[in-house]
Amino acid sequence: MKLAERVQKIQPSPTLVIDAKAKALKAQGVDVIGFGAGEPDFDTPQNIKDAAKRAIDSGFTRYTPVGGTDELKDAVIAKLQRDNGLEFTREQISVACGAKHSLYNISQALIQEGDEVIIPAPYWVSYPDQVLLAGGKPVFIETDESTSFKITPEQLEKAVTPRTRALVLNSPCNPTGSSYGREELRELGRVCLGHDFVIISDDIYERLIYDGLEFFNIASAVPELAPRTIVVNGVSKTYAMTGWRIGYAAGPREIIAAMTKMQSQSTSNPSSIAQKAAVEALNGPQDAVAMMTAEFAKRRSYIVDRLAAVPGFSCFRSTGAFYAFPNVSGVYGRSFDGRTISNSTELAAYFLEHARVAVVPGIAFGTDKYIRLSYATSLENIRKGIDRIEEAVANLK
Repeated sequence: MKLAERVQKIQPSPTLVIDAKAKALKAQGVDVIGFGAGEPDFDTPQNIKDAAKRAIDSGFTRYTPVGGTDELKDAVIAKLQRDNGLEFTREQISVACGAKHSLYNISQALIQEGDEVIIPAPYWVSYPDQVLLAGGKPVFIETDESTSFKITPEQLEKAVTPRTRALVLNSPCNPTGSSYGREELRELGRVCLGHDFVIISDDIYERLIYDGLEFFNIASAVPELAPRTIVVNGVSKTYAMTGWRIGYAAGPREIIAAMTKMQSQSTSNPSSIAQKAAVEALNGPQDAVAMMTAEFAKRRSYIVDRLAAVPGFSCFRSTGAFYAFPNVSGVYGRSFDGRTISNSTELAAYFLEHARVAVVPGIAFGTDKYIRLSYATSLENIRKGIDRIEEAVANLK
């Protein structure tokens, strides 16, 4: 059977593939430590679950407007004003089935055949494929730990062409955990002001930031860019609500209207019950967020220190999100059972097969020198997993 050509342009999400393999092994009784999925291990806070129960009991189980209820849009508007100093109206908000869905809607509404989208690398796995599905061309700006995985104004200027349609900025970043400060964003903003393209600010890890740093996105750092910035966020990471599937975008009215039109022909509205839960998440007590962030900070310090001590590894000290992204190229060229490890895919396969540890190869994020480990799991699991990695590395010849 012949499939559409667009399907051949993309690959399944590597992070979800790794997570599925780990879960399948666990289902077979294999003791696997999973560092694959970017999913908090905490339960959704009780007040949020209670709001969902009330929605069910009150019969709030019907279709809602495609782009979200006015109640949830108002909660998003209040959050963006309170936390980011940004002003929006309901017509500038669209709620979708997760932040990934919001990003997909943006690419479908904004990008035409041949348009270029600038994406700093390492990047979240879905950015390039969503651009490709829209007929666009991803343009990558390479970074590494020597620049804390941040692009420079000079790199950005060099990447811009007459076909540039958008720039994607993800801070804190998946997979590196790197975060841009206000002055760094202002410097990038000066480049953006000299050109005419849209900035897509993926803020999904906004609340998961460490070391006393303050969060800024480019719209808050450079107000002149707010009229052509689309802010994307959601409740999945901050409130341990990955399965509830609520994300949102805030931006120019015409783009938001186009996104909502696209959504009307795909999913229609997000779950009515999950929308009620998201209202409580945004408007309700934030104590659970502080607790989860403090715990992630402890885990970050532990896993980064342990990984940096593994012979052949080095590890950037992340400032946000919940990922460690060690450079593991120092073990390339070593072997086991007569098989030489020469890249991140082979190393990840070795760890899964011989150490029963699931990690994501760096090539999935655009760089082959690294692997990604999510520390959205207990300290006990982290200790056990790094112990296994240390032993597996020691067994390489």
